[in-house]
Amino acid sequence: MSGGLISRPVGGLSSRPVRALRRLGARLAGAARGGRAMAAGLAVATAVTTALAVWLGVQVYEQRAAEQRHQDILAAARQSALNFTSLDYRHYERDSKNVLKGATGDFKKQFAAQTAQLTKLVAKNKSVSKGQVLEAGITRADEDSARVLVVADSKVTNTAAPDGQARTYRLQLDLELKNGSWLTSGVEFVG
Repeated sequence: MSGGLISRPVGGLSSRPVRALRRLGARLAGAARGGRAMAAGLAVATAVTTALAVWLGVQVYEQRAAEQRHQDILAAARQSALNFTSLDYRHYERDSKNVLKGATGDFKKQFAAQTAQLTKLVAKNKSVSKGQVLEAGITRADEDSARVLVVADSKVTNTAAPDGQARTYRLQLDLELKNGSWLTSGVEFVG
């Protein structure tokens, strides 16, 4: 039986099935590696998509914050110009306090220093000024300061003009953010 013996691999399998099993194992290993590559690719795609969504969210938030800041600046400038152009001798103390409430820095100091003199002058002339803001636009703004140009009209009556005079003001207002409020730090008449 020496020539008739069939050579069999250990475990009783022929070499053909072993090669087939090895090929199948190699395919399975390749598929497993491909699956890991696919999973890694999906993880990277998910991370990139998440990062992009976060970046876009931050951009939208910053844009909305800037729009809100501009609206707050314009509202404060309009109110400050209205307070500044609307004064009545019958309640000048209240009106001047409204101006001071929306003021800060040098402008507040200067206006406060002139209030006593202005109170006498306004009372003597029986001055009444009713302001109206026509337009306002921001010329520059950052996180804590802004410059706004304001066009305002007012009708002024006093002892010299009992029927009233129309006046147009072009104001440049500098504003600063103080404790969450935009306050006027400077007023200049322009044009």
